[in-house]
Amino acid sequence: MIDSAGRIHGYVRVSTSKQTVDQQVDALREAGVSAEHIYGDVRSGAKWDRQGLAELKRCLRPGDTLVVVALDRLGRSLSEMVALVGWLRENGVVLRSLRENIDFATPTGSMMAAVFAAMAECERALMLERAEAAREAARARGRQVGRPRATTPEQRQRAVDLISAGWRRAAVAKDLGVSRATLYREIPA
Repeated sequence: MIDSAGRIHGYVRVSTSKQTVDQQVDALREAGVSAEHIYGDVRSGAKWDRQGLAELKRCLRPGDTLVVVALDRLGRSLSEMVALVGWLRENGVVLRSLRENIDFATPTGSMMAAVFAAMAECERALMLERAEAAREAARARGRQVGRPRATTPEQRQRAVDLISAGWRRAAVAKDLGVSRATLYREIPA
């Protein structure tokens, strides 16, 4: 039985409709999860737009416990599982996995949660590093990086000329057919 101040929820998942969740449901019920608090999906673990998982996340509250038969039921992608574990931790939800005998409410489980958090932080840093490297490579090849400008070089030059001639920015924006926000963004004061 699980000792928790909040509700105990369960999550089950199988990859295809030819499989059943019966064995997982039985294991969760034996672990103390009531049938009305078991959520599930028949969907590949590589897919993160799972309806049952989304519904479960909406129901979870700080102090609740989420029980799974095995961590791989949460998904197959390590980075997404790490993100989900991080989300659970940030929202005060304890994760317990029956097969791996991991309970994130225990000292060992807390250490495992810290390892997951460190992995998530590392993955985020690596993702940012890869994204910056891709932007640098695009810039080196002369490609547009980020949001494309809303005005042409000719429009920007006309705006500078009109502003220099004493026109108000609202009139310049109207003349060019752009918003004042666009004008301020592309031609700072």
